[in-house]
Amino acid sequence: MSKKNTSKKEKKESFFQKFLNLVLTIIFACLISSQVCTAANNNLRFAQISDSHFSTFEENTSYKFLKKSAEILDDVVFQLNTSGPYDFVIFTGDLVNKPIESELTKFISHAKKIKSPWYAINGNHDIAIDGPLTKKRFRQILNENNKNMNSDKIYYAFTPKRGYRVLCLDSIIDTRLTSNGEYSEEEMAWLKEELDNHTDDVIIICTHVPINEPYSSPNHRLNNEYEVKKLLRSYKNTIVVLQGHYHCTRINQQDNVVYISCPSLVTYPNAYRVVNINSNKKRVKIDIFLKETNLKDIQSRSKMRLFGTESLYGDESDRNATIEILKNKE
Repeated sequence: MSKKNTSKKEKKESFFQKFLNLVLTIIFACLISSQVCTAANNNLRFAQISDSHFSTFEENTSYKFLKKSAEILDDVVFQLNTSGPYDFVIFTGDLVNKPIESELTKFISHAKKIKSPWYAINGNHDIAIDGPLTKKRFRQILNENNKNMNSDKIYYAFTPKRGYRVLCLDSIIDTRLTSNGEYSEEEMAWLKEELDNHTDDVIIICTHVPINEPYSSPNHRLNNEYEVKKLLRSYKNTIVVLQGHYHCTRINQQDNVVYISCPSLVTYPNAYRVVNINSNKKRVKIDIFLKETNLKDIQSRSKMRLFGTESLYGDESDRNATIEILKNKE
């Protein structure tokens, strides 16, 4: 064979090899990109803030650092806006310390600075049983000032991303003065319907009064706790419950249900939660973090006002944890 023919053959082989390498590179890049996009699409990142007890006129109590409530809330908003994006932010009750319309409006003026979509549910401090800030008015004010909230009921649901369903519950009794909570029969029926319609989704339940007590407190517990837990146990999909009211840091897993208790902004440790959930065909991975205020002087002074701060702060496993729940597990 002549050198000329050999050269042509080598050129053809070289071109073919380069073309094949290019095609393989493109295919490999597409596969990697697809995996990254799939992982991102299966991922949900959100923040839980509870018991901010916002106040513009009250003095500190032995339990709550009320005079700095606005400053602490602003610090959390700054942290969220500089560490985002988040799929959503949820306030799990006691937005304000006194159920006054003007206080709620002022709270919203701070919360509106959050760049991520934010939502809120009511706490016992948000509702007056004989005053102007009723459940109906609480909902109306939030609907008027938050484009994400437009429910005609005090409890509601939304879908932040495919594969996830968030249920925002009303646990507050407004017929008498009490710190206990309860879900009405109507709300329980609605909750069951939501759970029935989303058996393939990861469910995130937001409640002020805990479904699972982080510690025993007969005057703060959910009256129909047993019935609610029984209902949740009847489903196999992963259920994450975000709860407040007790101002403490706890994480508790009961089979496929994970209970996350969030501390208060105005009580030590002056902190909130960040949760990241990744769901695939085989399992659901839940990463839970405690985020403390950057205002360390306020946190230190808040700690000095209390006994038993270790209980409020919790163990390390209550502050930060990773939980994996296998799917289709018999």
